[in-house]
Amino acid sequence: MEESGVDTLLVSIGADLPWLTGYEAMPLERLTMLVVPRDGTATLVVPRLEVPRVTERPDVFAIRAWDEHHDPLDVVAELAGPTSVAAVSDRTWALFLIGLLQRMPGTEFRSAGEVLAPLRAVKGPDEVAALRRAAEAVDRIAAALQAGEIPLVGRTEAEVSADLGRRIRAEGHSRVNFAIVAAGENAASPHHEPGPRVIGPDEVVLCDFGGTMPTADGTGYCSDITRCVYTGEPPSEFAELYAVLLHAQQASVASALVGTPCEAVDAVARDHIAAAGHGDQFVHRTGHGIGVEEHEDPYIVAGNSTPLRPGHAFSIEPGIYVTGRWGARLEDIVVATPDGPDALNRADHRLAVVER
Repeated sequence: MEESGVDTLLVSIGADLPWLTGYEAMPLERLTMLVVPRDGTATLVVPRLEVPRVTERPDVFAIRAWDEHHDPLDVVAELAGPTSVAAVSDRTWALFLIGLLQRMPGTEFRSAGEVLAPLRAVKGPDEVAALRRAAEAVDRIAAALQAGEIPLVGRTEAEVSADLGRRIRAEGHSRVNFAIVAAGENAASPHHEPGPRVIGPDEVVLCDFGGTMPTADGTGYCSDITRCVYTGEPPSEFAELYAVLLHAQQASVASALVGTPCEAVDAVARDHIAAAGHGDQFVHRTGHGIGVEEHEDPYIVAGNSTPLRPGHAFSIEPGIYVTGRWGARLEDIVVATPDGPDALNRADHRLAVVER
């Protein structure tokens, strides 16, 4: 906060709050907000009816409960006091921010991401261990998919998605964040919503899934993996496309060395795919950071010159999408270390052929 010139940090709903306190606030019209002065005691302003859900940590923060007839924004403004610069968490509702603007005239408001995003982006050993446990859990599901143990042909995408979700929970996750199942031409849509389409023989099935694995301190860390299988022998055209994708993904992972700019890691995957004639069919960034949220800093994308630091955790997930025909994506979670990139996902990267 001192380096950023921030006097007071105001953290409401979203991942910043549990990362700092271990408490995840419900997204309610009742305000919960952590008030962190640069000098002084952090105070969690919380509805009285929510106090039983808070694990008290007096060494970290005080609790200020407010009753239904009180205005919690007045409480926040009182705790903040005269403040030149306040940084507000990115997920704070506009309703609350507008109220604070009215109650704290003369205060400059900034995004708390200026302070918190760089801190959250660098994972400590315990955080990397939590990410590894989550990755190993979804690896086991991916291995079952590749071995043909998860029925595909004759089931709808939605049914397979629900199956993946059940397996994610059975592997110890507390929450399913997403379970994309996209068959055939639907695999050309990177964020396809699984629906009633029945999966048939002789087509690609793209599965991108992950959840949140709880940790003892009340935060929880995310998993995220993408693998493709083919329900029959893939045609040579698709096999060649997948070979390009596989090489691009592996080269991009290998390039993720400490000190390398994020945009350079993106360029490795993008240049390889473009050289094979599929440049226009790679329509998204190469990766995103991951931690207590499935998407956070650092982003592996053109224009992000941030150099990788030890502890940065991120996805490497290039894709090739041919509208109306098929698509493929391959994703691992990777941690930058002084000894080189550590890929947390180890499930087979080859295109698995499953029985019809």
